[in-house]
Amino acid sequence: MPDNRQNLGKRGETIAVNFLEKNGYTIVTKNYRRKFGEIDIIAREREYLVFIEVKTRTGSSHGHPLEAITLRKQRQISKVAQCYLAENNLFNVAARFDVVAVILSQGNQIHVEIIPNAFDVC
Repeated sequence: MPDNRQNLGKRGETIAVNFLEKNGYTIVTKNYRRKFGEIDIIAREREYLVFIEVKTRTGSSHGHPLEAITLRKQRQISKVAQCYLAENNLFNVAARFDVVAVILSQGNQIHVEIIPNAFDVC
């Protein structure tokens, strides 16, 4: 089962990258990992450095993908983002957290939704 979930996540991230690029984002890096977490995509959008979490689902039986961005997850992403900012001396750069929800339905229908500035630093 973990392989299927990982494959679904990777597919969702690929769809999200394509969607983001078509909507004016420039991808800086993907899968930025630290021992306490990961940020799926880091991108530039106008003057913002954007830390992006991607959630992918194959339907709505487990709820909307955005419901998976709990306060705990927000804190984890914030902590990893702070590491990235510190490592790259980017504390003077405007930054925000976006979430991309990818829903893959029966019949290969794809629905992508982006929520800019989805949450604040925790």
